[in-house]
Amino acid sequence: MQANWHAMPPAAVLQQTQSNTSGLTSVEAEQRFHEQGPNTLPAIKTEPAWKRFIRQFHNVLIYVLLAATGVTLLLQHYVDAVVIFAVVVINAIIGYYQEGKAESALAGLRHMLAPTALVVRDGKRQQLPAEQLVVGDIVILEAGARVPADLRLLETFSLQVQEAVLTGESHAVTKQTEDLAEQTALGSRSNMAYLGTWVTTGHAQGVVVATGSSTEFGRIGVMLTEVSKLTTPLVEQTARFSKWLTFLILFFAGALLAYASWLQLKPFAELFMIMVSIAVAAIPEGLPAVMTITLAVGVQAMARRHAIVRHLPSIETLGAVSVICTDKTGTLTRNEMMVAALSLSDAQFNITGDGYAPNGEVINATVDTALVSDEARLRDIGRIALLCNDAQLHESADGWQVVGDPMEGALLAFAAKLGISVEHDRRQWHRHDEIPFDAETRYMATLDHDHQGHAFVSVKGAPEQILTMCSWQYAVGRQVTELNRDYWLAEAKRLAAQGLRVLALAQRQMADTDVVLEQSELSKDLVLVGLVGLIDPPRAETIAAIQQCRQAGIGVKMITGDHPGTATAIAHQVGIENADKVLTGSELDNLSDEQFNDTVKEVHVFARTSPAHKLRLVQALQAQQQVVAMTGDGVNDAPALKRADVGIVMGIRGSEATKQAADVVLTDDNFASIVAAVQQGRTVYDNLKKVISWDIPTSVGESMAIILALLLGLALPITPVQLLWVNLVTAITLGLTLAFEPTEPNSMKRPPRHRSEPLLRGALVWHVVFVSILFVIALYGVFQYALNQGQSLEVARSMALNTAVVLEIFHLFFIRNIYGASLTWRALRGTRPLWTAVILIVMAQALATYVQPLQQLFGIAALDWHEVLLVLLIGVALLVTVEFEKQLRIRFFNWRL
Repeated sequence: MQANWHAMPPAAVLQQTQSNTSGLTSVEAEQRFHEQGPNTLPAIKTEPAWKRFIRQFHNVLIYVLLAATGVTLLLQHYVDAVVIFAVVVINAIIGYYQEGKAESALAGLRHMLAPTALVVRDGKRQQLPAEQLVVGDIVILEAGARVPADLRLLETFSLQVQEAVLTGESHAVTKQTEDLAEQTALGSRSNMAYLGTWVTTGHAQGVVVATGSSTEFGRIGVMLTEVSKLTTPLVEQTARFSKWLTFLILFFAGALLAYASWLQLKPFAELFMIMVSIAVAAIPEGLPAVMTITLAVGVQAMARRHAIVRHLPSIETLGAVSVICTDKTGTLTRNEMMVAALSLSDAQFNITGDGYAPNGEVINATVDTALVSDEARLRDIGRIALLCNDAQLHESADGWQVVGDPMEGALLAFAAKLGISVEHDRRQWHRHDEIPFDAETRYMATLDHDHQGHAFVSVKGAPEQILTMCSWQYAVGRQVTELNRDYWLAEAKRLAAQGLRVLALAQRQMADTDVVLEQSELSKDLVLVGLVGLIDPPRAETIAAIQQCRQAGIGVKMITGDHPGTATAIAHQVGIENADKVLTGSELDNLSDEQFNDTVKEVHVFARTSPAHKLRLVQALQAQQQVVAMTGDGVNDAPALKRADVGIVMGIRGSEATKQAADVVLTDDNFASIVAAVQQGRTVYDNLKKVISWDIPTSVGESMAIILALLLGLALPITPVQLLWVNLVTAITLGLTLAFEPTEPNSMKRPPRHRSEPLLRGALVWHVVFVSILFVIALYGVFQYALNQGQSLEVARSMALNTAVVLEIFHLFFIRNIYGASLTWRALRGTRPLWTAVILIVMAQALATYVQPLQQLFGIAALDWHEVLLVLLIGVALLVTVEFEKQLRIRFFNWRL
């Protein structure tokens, strides 16, 4: 049953739901339960665990590696076969456990539903399981209770509901029963209470208008089941890369086998085994493992920067992010209220400070310096902020914390900034009576006495309400003058336009004998002291982080459920582009798809948005080939988080359902940590490119040396078994060191790469060809040199084998600096993991060269120091050559890897 319940008066709602204030009868409820079903979210079909695991092997490169494992076993290369197979299995296990599942997100949603509900049935109050609720049930809400279904409120008594989990509104919303306009946004429907939100104060009675999947909360659950998760750029690129690489290796191996067989260069069985060995050697079997380890290293680095990664490829995707869609409250802001402005009858002030800390300045911002404030009025307004207040502040290891209402905590900190001693004055003044805040009266008042016979009524509340209760105002010298209503209304409007939540503070002196406070006494003759503007201030580090995003070519869009004025003010303060142009959810609803897509390009601030709006915004950006990171904390964010390329949830405020739908969890709820994660993502991608740039040329170059010898009918400089040995000792170890490379200095000054950018671009293909040629020349050169010197075939191959290893090491030093303008000491100095790997490989190669059983196994012989020196000089020559080529390529063609 769908209707604009918020636009209907209570009587019409009861008529539409065929209910009444006495509730349904048990018979009616049972009949409706059979028709409507239980008040639960729909179950999702789960995939068996074994299928999820098998699916991890569905990759062309993995198929070839599995086939290679079988062939290497036939060739009796058992160690290599075990290594290849272990890589495959490890990747499958990691993929299985790192996958985020939609059913987990729905399970999180289910945990947030109310287990029981207090309802009126058969004219009596009953406690029932919430899943038994039906449309038309009369539900009673009390403080601390979670709302069990979508309700149209019939009666409210000082009711406030925390709806942040659904709307993103940072503070509890005051509820009432009057009907509203049909176009009222979800976050402004003050006569509704929604499933999954919870009551902070007061109590109420409402009629159930939606249950289960029909609720606003339930629709999010349905969206989660329908939203498809896009594959990450890394997964797409790796899949394309794997297909092409596999095709090329198998094609050339097959063509070479056919050609060599036609020429009868060797017996077919021997040729077949050589081709299989070359194919296995050419396949970078260490690449998947090194890529996985590179991502895992990124996970650890991000954890140190307050970002926990749930989905491994999301690390690299962060590096490709071109747009960050961020929530406001607690992400860009501190999620702490603070008094930022004060208006007196003749002066305006700006208040500085940090959160709830009682330290800051009160700066006179009045244009007309002839009009000044005086200490007496400031002390009066500080005393009102202190006495008409139930909160407490205390300092902890994490800073100043508030116990009670955040707004009242901000007023306490403000009083301290005005020179009031909070502890001393609270002991000095004694509260005799109070009128608590009520949604209908919209104010709070206290009657306080001190020990010197003074008594005051202190009042705070909505300016529109307090102005009706005031006849006077304070001027300079605490002179009482007639209230200038137009001035105060204009000031309230000015402060609200800055995104501030405005409160009016007033007082009246009472007789010392007055100990009872009546509402009738406050209807007039109060003295208005001033207006205060409160705001959830931006985090200090957010401004710098957004500026860093601009330098990196990353757009930032604020998408919030908050008021447009507040969103505009914060957007201005943190430096979001085009902050004056704000669109609300209702305005977005009136746009066609074409207009919507055009608007998304220009507008960067969206307010009063619903879950559907956020999802639509993400989809529109992705349709423009943007890589989108979406942040959030409430259930209302879960569908958009799941759809986004990278879903980032706030770890402190985030709901369990939202965390399950997200890829990254921030442990400090800080936008600056998102930017740090993006930087780390770029570092991971840079290092992955380094791994590929190192691995492919070396594998191809070494394989080509064998192929060329075979075609020319020459002796092989490196045998297949020697080539497999090189792969075994260097493929994972040396490549792995690149996973620990530090962040490039200019990483956040480059624009984000395009979503469809391939792993192998033109410059990298050229590098593969160029380095492969150098490898072939070097291996053949040293091999022929040894033979020409009268050395045995074993010594010649030993020199070629050691040259291959040395070339890989020196090539690695070059690759470390592929993004740098020139070779620097930083690149040559290396990292601890690099030198550890080099030392281990040199030791392994020394054992193979000088230990007799290994010499016999690989068909090589020991080298003297002259031959070792020559091998090292060849490595230096390679480094100088590729560095010289890089300088020419960049200087004359601006062609970078």
